[in-house]
Amino acid sequence: MHLDHKSEIPIYLQIAREIEDAIFIGAFEEETQIPSTTEISMSLKINPATVLKGINLLVDEGIIYKKRGLGMFVCEGASTTIKEKRQKEFYQNYVKPLISEAKKLDLQLPEMMKLLERGFEE
Repeated sequence: MHLDHKSEIPIYLQIAREIEDAIFIGAFEEETQIPSTTEISMSLKINPATVLKGINLLVDEGIIYKKRGLGMFVCEGASTTIKEKRQKEFYQNYVKPLISEAKKLDLQLPEMMKLLERGFEE
């Protein structure tokens, strides 16, 4: 897990994203346990409350769940949930601004498709 202490993104959000990434790429499979708040905080040398705040975000999103007395586990369907979440973010953060700029440039859909194809080829 890597954190950027110089980033404008709060540490707890970076932790949530790092855990989410690990789940998405299969490092933590569905229904398996993730490292504890204490383990993460010790390895990163940060406050356990910060780690817990990031973990609680993932609990609220239905990506991980708590088993009382046992720890945190990856939800069934977590990868799908993450993929859907990231597709929505991709649309909001990249597609909408791209379309807005394309309209300003008076680019039509066929021209946009050519540009996208070119981008995939490069």
